[in-house]
Amino acid sequence: MAYDGTDFSGWAAQPGRRTVAGVLGAELARVLGVVEGLTVAGRTDAGVHATGQVCHVDVGSLAWQRFGGTLVERLAGLLPSDVRVLSVEETSPDFDARFSALARRYEYRVTDARYGARPLQARYTLAWPRSLDLARLNEAAQRLAGEHDFAAYCRRKEHGTTVRAVARLDWRREPDGVLVATVQADAFCQAMVRSLVGALLPVGDGRRPVSWPGELLGRTVRAGEVVVAPPHGLTLVAVEYPEPGHYARRAALTRNVRSLP
Repeated sequence: MAYDGTDFSGWAAQPGRRTVAGVLGAELARVLGVVEGLTVAGRTDAGVHATGQVCHVDVGSLAWQRFGGTLVERLAGLLPSDVRVLSVEETSPDFDARFSALARRYEYRVTDARYGARPLQARYTLAWPRSLDLARLNEAAQRLAGEHDFAAYCRRKEHGTTVRAVARLDWRREPDGVLVATVQADAFCQAMVRSLVGALLPVGDGRRPVSWPGELLGRTVRAGEVVVAPPHGLTLVAVEYPEPGHYARRAALTRNVRSLP
């Protein structure tokens, strides 16, 4: 599924707030009747977008037989324009959108154009007031890739771990001049991607040394100097899964609490 997160208070259902799960769940129930266990691959924060989000839900077999083949079209007529279900398929009972995932990939868009973000890009592109050096951004980003304790970049949760394995973190400049950071890992802790971007941007504009973001990996608590980048520049673009038959094994591995040697 895909959504423009601008007018949502994030994914998770919250009383009195417009959320993606709340809107989607209501329309699924309208078509299918009772639905249970709506679970998402990545619980995006308020203002964060998605073009490749994945979720699963349990529905009655009779409702699925009756409406499954036309569910995408039915939801297209019911959902608001800022949420789209792109495809629907039946999967095995051991599939879990969250725990079976192998990797999640995000992109963060930034423009350093003197005039700011173009009007049609402004809802999903951060306007940065200083010129950014692509080489400096990538040099600093390389030092953050790999498995580390990202406590300096995470909002710690009780009984949770801040050890993560970042498989990819790099920047590119698009033909229109917009800079795009691609960040991929098996999982992220809350606000981690936006914190990584927030630490790299002052390196790119020359206010921090290239070594600074990597040096923060030695911290055991969140670094107060790191500014969390605004949510509207961030988009969840893809979620990867193993081949069918390996969902349960992957979910069991994901549930293990990771620690560094």
